Amino acid sequence: MMRKIRAALLAGAMLAGFSAAAAETPPDVLVKNTSQDVLAIIKQDKDIQSGNSQKVLDLVEVKVLPHFDFPRMAMLAVGRHWPKASPAQRQALINEFRTLLVRTYSNSLTSYKNQGIDYRPLKLQPGDMDVTVKTVVNQPGGQPIPIDYKLEKTDNGWKVYDVAVDNVSLVINYRGSFGSEIQNKGIDGLIKTLSEKNRQEANGSEKTAATAKKK
Repeated sequence: MMRKIRAALLAGAMLAGFSAAAAETPPDVLVKNTSQDVLAIIKQDKDIQSGNSQKVLDLVEVKVLPHFDFPRMAMLAVGRHWPKASPAQRQALINEFRTLLVRTYSNSLTSYKNQGIDYRPLKLQPGDMDVTVKTVVNQPGGQPIPIDYKLEKTDNGWKVYDVAVDNVSLVINYRGSFGSEIQNKGIDGLIKTLSEKNRQEANGSEKTAATAKKK
């Protein structure tokens, strides 16, 4: 399952560089046009291909994060426990969940190996505010992986709030593990677990970067 999630996040990381005018661009066209831009960046940037963690993080910050609705994603991932969280706890959950996905996106970018993407036609109706953009990630030597993006139209344009891999929702997948953690350790326990995981991932990236510099 993690392999498929990484594939989804790789494709998600290709959603990039939306201009102000892009708010009115149909979501499927937006996904296709901007994904091609990011693929070009990855193919040309030797630092990213060699695993430059800071450059990858910068790319994700600039090109990906503005187009995802992390508050909504965190709320969906926490599920029925969300109303129990205080405002401070909710913000902490959003921050840690955002960091978790940033690290996963970054790892996916560095593992890019010429994957291609097919885009399915979208029947967008006037007044639609919530749509699903269907794509397929083709992996050299591997099985194609269907990836569905759920987007909502906001005042700031279309925002991704969930990704489904082989019909398995990313936020629902996290909801199971988050729910178990909350049941055992409470909301603060989940925040602590996420924080520790993010810190470990950060330390691991720093060690990898240091090793790469020595070579």
